[in-house]
Amino acid sequence: MPIALDSLGLFEATASLPEQVVDAADAARGLGGLPDRERIENVVVLGMGGSGVAGDLLQAVVTSIVPVPVVVVKSYVLPAFVSESSLVFAVSCSGDTEETIEAASEAALQGAQMVAVTGDGELDKLARGWGAPVVSVPSSPAPRVAFGSVAIPPLVVLEEIGLFPGASEWIALAVDQLQRRRNELVADGNPARDLARSIGRTVPLVYGDSGIGAAAARRWKTQFNENSKSPAFWNVQPELCHNEIEGWGQHGDVTRQVLTLINLRHDSEHPQISRRFELSDQWVTEVVSAVHEVRAAGEGELAQLLDLVLFGDFVSLYLADQEGIDPGPTPTLDSVKADLRTR
Repeated sequence: MPIALDSLGLFEATASLPEQVVDAADAARGLGGLPDRERIENVVVLGMGGSGVAGDLLQAVVTSIVPVPVVVVKSYVLPAFVSESSLVFAVSCSGDTEETIEAASEAALQGAQMVAVTGDGELDKLARGWGAPVVSVPSSPAPRVAFGSVAIPPLVVLEEIGLFPGASEWIALAVDQLQRRRNELVADGNPARDLARSIGRTVPLVYGDSGIGAAAARRWKTQFNENSKSPAFWNVQPELCHNEIEGWGQHGDVTRQVLTLINLRHDSEHPQISRRFELSDQWVTEVVSAVHEVRAAGEGELAQLLDLVLFGDFVSLYLADQEGIDPGPTPTLDSVKADLRTR
C-alpha cells in the first residue's frame, strides 16, 4: 500500500530491497585485484550516513566469524594502524562524500588494499586511479534506500578473499526472508503501519543488543530522522543497564507523554541479554507512552538483521505518511552540505 506523498519514490525503492541485495551480490563477484587472505590483518570500512551503514552491517554480521578485527570509521580521520596489511572498503553511494574521500585518500597513501563501493563520483575516479577494485553502485533516489547496494558487496569480497566463507548462502537466505517480509509490509493492515500509528507524535527510542540489534537500532533511528523528519534515539544492551536505566527514575510525568520504546529482538541474543530486556522493561513501562517489541525472522544473523532493517524502514515511511510528510527531501542536510562547500 504506497504512501500518499512520496516525490522521490522511496516507498518503491524500499520495497525493492530483496532484488537490490541480489543485484549487489552479483556485481561484487569476480572482482580482479583483490588481495590474498594472508596479507590482511584488519578490515576497515569508511562511510557516512546511508553508506556508512554498510560498515555497521559488516561489523555486526562477521565479527564472530572473520579472524581479523573489523573497524568502522565514520569520520575524516583514518586510524593510525591502517597500513599495507589493511583491507579498506571506501563506501559512498554518491561517490562524493567528503569525509570518506579524505579518509580513503589517506588510506591509499598508507598503502592499504583498497576496495571502493561507490557511485559515479570523485571516489570512483580516485579508486580507478589507485588501481583499486570498484563495485559500482546504481543510481538511487537517496543513499538511504541503496542499503543493499552498499552493504552486500563487502560481504561478497570477504568471501572471495576467503575471510567469510559461506557468505553467498547467508545472502540467499536473507533474500528469502526479505521477500516474505516485504510482501507482508506492503499489504493493508500490516504491523509496520500499526507500529507507526502507535508511535504517532511521540519520540521513538530504539533498543537493541550489542550485535545485530545495535546495527538495526542505529538504522531505525536514522530512518526516523530522514524519512519522517522526527527526533529519535537508540541505545544498546547490556550497556544501557549500566547507566541509562537509572535515568528513568525522574520526570516520568514528562517522558510518558513523549517517548515510545521499541525493543529489537533476534534469535542470537545472549541469554542474559534476553533477561536484561525483560528487567529493563519492568522499569521503563510506567514512564513511556508504550513499549513495543519487534522480533526478527529468517535463518541466520544476516537475514535477521536485514529483516529488522526493512521493518524499520517501512515504519519510518508510514510514520511520514500519517503526518503528511514527504520522506524524500532532506533540506536541512542539503543546507549543511552546501554551507560546508563554501568554506
